Amino acid sequence: MLCKKILVTGGAGFLGSHLCERLLERGDEVLCVDNLFTGTKQNIAHLLKNPKFEFMRADITFPLYVEVDEIYNLACPASPIHYQFDPVQTTKTSVMGAINMLGLAKRTKAKILQASTSEVYGDPEIHPQVESYKGSVNPIGIRACYDEGKRCAETLFFDYYRQHKLRIKVMRIFNTYGPRMHPNDGRVVSNFIIQALRGEDITIYGEGKQTRSFCFVDDLIEGMIRLMDSKDSLTGPINIGNPKEFSMLELAQNVLELTESKSKLVFLPLPQDDPKQRQPDISLAKKELLWEPKIELKEGLERTIKYFKDALGF
Repeated sequence: MLCKKILVTGGAGFLGSHLCERLLERGDEVLCVDNLFTGTKQNIAHLLKNPKFEFMRADITFPLYVEVDEIYNLACPASPIHYQFDPVQTTKTSVMGAINMLGLAKRTKAKILQASTSEVYGDPEIHPQVESYKGSVNPIGIRACYDEGKRCAETLFFDYYRQHKLRIKVMRIFNTYGPRMHPNDGRVVSNFIIQALRGEDITIYGEGKQTRSFCFVDDLIEGMIRLMDSKDSLTGPINIGNPKEFSMLELAQNVLELTESKSKLVFLPLPQDDPKQRQPDISLAKKELLWEPKIELKEGLERTIKYFKDALGF
């Protein structure tokens, strides 16, 4: 296989660092760009000695002048705690970042993949969510900086595709978890695990009946690479996630069992615009990419718990 020069924005983040690792394993050269707002050098420390890996601290809301064959655009805070901390910057990263990366792809004739999100579906009125569903999003809510920012990025990708014949891929990522998750990102898997390991109360919002589908990071990265390597006519958007649905109560009980924690469950009010259900229809990914997740929730949680135990010294 020909060695490619690949740019990964947000490459020091949770997903980005796993992607960089996989691309290096197959022999590509990787330029990792991150402003380290939520990403950390710790996530990529083991890659720095690889001669095919380069790290650049930069913010994609400013233009980037590099020569690359492919671009994976993953830069953007992805957890509510982080993206609501500076909502204006979150929107700028999604929108101006997309414009800058699409401009770079146009100049270098690179193929470009946008890491979009299941949040474009908002609080869905259909279940499971198919790619043709247009969503139910509150454009002025506290989550809109992320939801609408990602929706606008998708618009830009398809306009560049139609207007400039760019080779684009748009991937809608559903809940993903695994090693290198940010311990303070407020996401439910890391929250539950850290609370259980510390013996603290496990905080569940609402009655714990709302459901999510949890995809282990290795499966997600496999789907991402398969989409990038697919035929040019397959632009997406395409759902990548695990269609198996679990309630928050079921997840909490799994975590308590695997950590052997004595933590108690505590119920808090549901946050604004928090979706009640989130489950991908992955028929398109199965058909076009021959992809579906392989790692069961129990195995993925065990690997994630081990990571947090080692990383946080439990």
